[in-house]
Amino acid sequence: MTTFEQKTKALYQQHEALLTRKNEPITTANGSFGAFRFSQNGIYEKYRYPVLTAEHTPLEWRYDFSEQDNPFLMQRIMMNAVLNAGAIKFNGRYLVVCRVEGADRKSFFAVAESPNGIDNFRFWEEPISMPDDVIPATNVYDMRVTQHEDGWIYGVFCAERHDDSHPGNLSAATAMAGIARTKDLKTWERLPDLKAKSQQRNVVLHPEFVDGKYAFYTRPQDGFIDTGSGGGIGWALVDDITHAEVKDEKIIYERKYHTITEVKNGEGPHPIKTHKGWLHLAHGVRATADGLRYVLYMYMTALDDPTRVIARPGGYFLVPECDEYLGDVMNVAFSNGWIKDDDGRVLIYYASADTRLHVAVSTVDRLIDYCMNTPEDGLTTSASVETIKKLIEKNRQLAEKLKN
Repeated sequence: MTTFEQKTKALYQQHEALLTRKNEPITTANGSFGAFRFSQNGIYEKYRYPVLTAEHTPLEWRYDFSEQDNPFLMQRIMMNAVLNAGAIKFNGRYLVVCRVEGADRKSFFAVAESPNGIDNFRFWEEPISMPDDVIPATNVYDMRVTQHEDGWIYGVFCAERHDDSHPGNLSAATAMAGIARTKDLKTWERLPDLKAKSQQRNVVLHPEFVDGKYAFYTRPQDGFIDTGSGGGIGWALVDDITHAEVKDEKIIYERKYHTITEVKNGEGPHPIKTHKGWLHLAHGVRATADGLRYVLYMYMTALDDPTRVIARPGGYFLVPECDEYLGDVMNVAFSNGWIKDDDGRVLIYYASADTRLHVAVSTVDRLIDYCMNTPEDGLTTSASVETIKKLIEKNRQLAEKLKN
């Protein structure tokens, strides 16, 4: 065996060991990283290892295994990150439609599947070849995957293009919601981008018809980065998804000063239907002295009216912790995919620092309890203190009963 063949064999062995590594929930016994410890909040369990990273991508995507053409066995195409994945349970397998970012800064979509949703994820043989709209996008990313009651699986994602109204500014960009649909997650039909008066970066398709129409959660913003006059998470009904246009849009979850949604907020994956209402996972952004901080939060809306918020737990639901904080874009947690199992288990796929993909596991019952019984944000320091004091008093009375 030549040295080249030995190196190639070692690469495949190391890669296989990574793909088959067993994941485990983080507990108080194994949850320390240096001086830091993952929180144990009773709402969900985070898992010890990321489910997908750049190193999980197939070796054939990165290496030329011809000794003649690549005698030093270099990576010819380097991968930078695997993040922000839509998710769906399909034919009994757990699938995530990931945003994979190459070293060239271009993102593309690729499907990885797992037998259990927490480890042993393997990418399909090739990335998705996503058809272009009339005007090709420079970059596409952050797909939300929705199994709609019309029988199609839809992917709604950000389609980014240079803003040609600023020809001298190479950072000027526009963001619109690209729409595609599929039956098997392999062959995709591209539909025209969602038409809207404002830019749209985080758009999610509701899984059911509402008043006989397709329903979208939107996030209107004045610019590619700046929300501007955009008020929060919006809602719009569309007659024809093959020519989708936002004509009337209303905000259903507004931004608030000095909260986790102060700078902007956006819907994560499509909501989960439960007997108590629709469970929503979203992200909120606030400014800090060290830049923007992205966190996840939850809320619930009514079954008979998905625009009516019935539970609004205060504060964040999930944040980057320990080594999750480190990466390409620090202090970011983002999610656009989750899966509800028939037994009520909920797998929440979230990315940390725009670098890697993790899973947290909860249940429908726990998430409902969290949403409906967590106090709302009182929006002032005095209100927050009073909320804490009420809990202290309740526990004081319970302690007195136990003594007696």
